[in-house]
Amino acid sequence: MCGGRGTRLGGDVEKPLVEVGGVPMVDRVLAALDGSRLDDVHAVVSPHAPATRDHLELELELERLERHERDCTLVDAPGEGYVSDLGYALELDRVETPVLTVVADLPLLDAEVVDTVLDRFDAVAGDVPSDDPPSLTVCVPSAVKRRLGASVDTSFDHEGRELAPTGVNVVAGSDDHLYCSHDIRLSVNVNRPADRELAEGLCD
Repeated sequence: MCGGRGTRLGGDVEKPLVEVGGVPMVDRVLAALDGSRLDDVHAVVSPHAPATRDHLELELELERLERHERDCTLVDAPGEGYVSDLGYALELDRVETPVLTVVADLPLLDAEVVDTVLDRFDAVAGDVPSDDPPSLTVCVPSAVKRRLGASVDTSFDHEGRELAPTGVNVVAGSDDHLYCSHDIRLSVNVNRPADRELAEGLCD
């Protein structure tokens, strides 16, 4: 999901193109997905981030020229908000559930973390004797984010613990399973300038 404006970051650069360690965040996320065991990747863009769309279009053309085996396509969503744009993408015939969804503001994400989430989903799905596996919501304790110095914009209470969504999920069936991770690679969403500075210090 890479169609957001990123107004809280300030500046003139669209949020997915904000650089961390000299690399646009959206490129870092795509590299994590490309190195994982995912099959296909769909980059959901919107009219609010035209430069991001142009950037990705060029990147995907370069990948095709280099004969990458993984299929990555652009999805032009209407730009009516995260939930609405995600719903739009999921309705497309070329997108089949279960689907791993990832926001573009997780610059510390890597292939190992993605595969860990997929492994957890497979384990949960394997425990359900049906062809309607539950969706998976990936969270981290808000305390982990605060210890790191990362902003906490959204949180909820679960069994006495304050948890924050990471922006990584697996969309599948109607039921939902919660996966709580303590991995710092899932704990820094770059929403503010201070988050970007933090990610810069933590990235390779």
